[in-house]
Amino acid sequence: MILATVLYSIDWTIASVALPHMRGAFSATQDQISWVITSYIVASAIMIPTAGFMSARFGRKRVFVAAVTGFTLASMFCGFADSLATEVAARILQGMSGAFLIPLSQAIVLDTYPPEQHTRMMGWWGVGSVFGPVIGPALGGYLTEYGDWRWIFFINLPFGVLALVGVLLFLPETKHDPEKKLDWFGFAVLALGIGALQIMLDRGERRDWFESAEILIEAALAALGLYLFAVHSLTTRKPFLNPQLLKVPGFTLGLAFVFLYGLLTVPPMVMMPTFMQDLRGMPVDTIGLLQAPRGFGLIASMFAGGALTHVLGARPLVAFGFGCLAVAGAEMASWTMDVGEWPIIWTGFIQGVGAGIIWVPLQSIFFASLAPAQRTAAASVLNLVRSLASAIGVSFALTMLTRSATTARAQMVEHLTPVGSAFRHADVVRGWDLATLEGLAQAQRQVDLQAMMIGYSNDFLMLACGALLALPLLFFIPKPQKGAAAPLAHVE
Repeated sequence: MILATVLYSIDWTIASVALPHMRGAFSATQDQISWVITSYIVASAIMIPTAGFMSARFGRKRVFVAAVTGFTLASMFCGFADSLATEVAARILQGMSGAFLIPLSQAIVLDTYPPEQHTRMMGWWGVGSVFGPVIGPALGGYLTEYGDWRWIFFINLPFGVLALVGVLLFLPETKHDPEKKLDWFGFAVLALGIGALQIMLDRGERRDWFESAEILIEAALAALGLYLFAVHSLTTRKPFLNPQLLKVPGFTLGLAFVFLYGLLTVPPMVMMPTFMQDLRGMPVDTIGLLQAPRGFGLIASMFAGGALTHVLGARPLVAFGFGCLAVAGAEMASWTMDVGEWPIIWTGFIQGVGAGIIWVPLQSIFFASLAPAQRTAAASVLNLVRSLASAIGVSFALTMLTRSATTARAQMVEHLTPVGSAFRHADVVRGWDLATLEGLAQAQRQVDLQAMMIGYSNDFLMLACGALLALPLLFFIPKPQKGAAAPLAHVE
């Protein structure tokens, strides 16, 4: 389960560092090559909610085997693609297949082990579901720097085959209902809403958001799809996703925390590689090494969270985790362009500790009151919400980065005159002679870099404030009752 989960989660981010190489190979524009990432995310988000139906209709083992097989074959097609259209089609197949791996593996782990071992086993499982996006850029950077971008997909093949053999040998089949029907209308309108929303979030900044007719159309389709899905779910007898789950104690609170988790933990993983490359001028392999401490903190804290949840309960651990995210964000907001490697290392480690220590207690909040039959559908909803929150967080962070940098640049340019204070230093006067094209270019480059630094600082500060704003929700987490088992609610 963990091996298959790692493969899926790595492919969320492993292709990001190889996009410049792929853009050259396919002779694509910046907007066109972004579909290599977007197509995977959109396909995954659309298919995640169907995991509950597919599992009930065909059985978990059959669906999981098909998912691992499809993901492995799609990885091979991605590596052999000779055109952008072929690459995007293969990534769509990869995302559709991989979408089942996270919710099904989570439900399988919960059903395989007794309740008293759930938090410990969720620590192991969480390593695969959360650690992948951390090591993805590092692994992709090394494979691209010292090999070929195609190896970021070919590396999935041996591990995919190994995971498939393990599933075939050890995973028991569950009961399935061949007569179970899919709510096709509910699925269609949810797919429309999620797909349009994901594309809008991904392309909004490049298209200047609601100044673009494309973004307006995508926003309208997203609103229409989600509205029809909500109305249909509340009025039909057997909806695609049962809204009655929201009445289960802890389920809605768990969704709120999961949303904040995706909103706050994914944007730094996306921004840090570009920060280190564009502002610090670091090579790809060094960037990968500096991203590694986050992964170490993540793994260590997940195992610690699994052991401490039984002792301390969820509330202090979640508070500590959001506190770590706030401290790391506040420190990063104080950085300059001369920041050294050590601050990048320790803040990354603290962010990993915070993200890991939060995740395991969240499982106890989210799944504690659910009956076993509800876990697959609930896991689908959890991962769908986390996916959407991550997309919203990344989109908002990149938008704020661009707008903050643009505003800062405009303000600095107003004061950039030959008699300004910036030109009173001898070394600056020699390099920034505004009477020459070279001097103008040097001055413009420095202004652009400083403006981007201000944009990154504002983003990091925003993430720190967001982590602090999550703390009031802690009061709604019930205190653990010693010796009392969590009740299992049942929703028809």
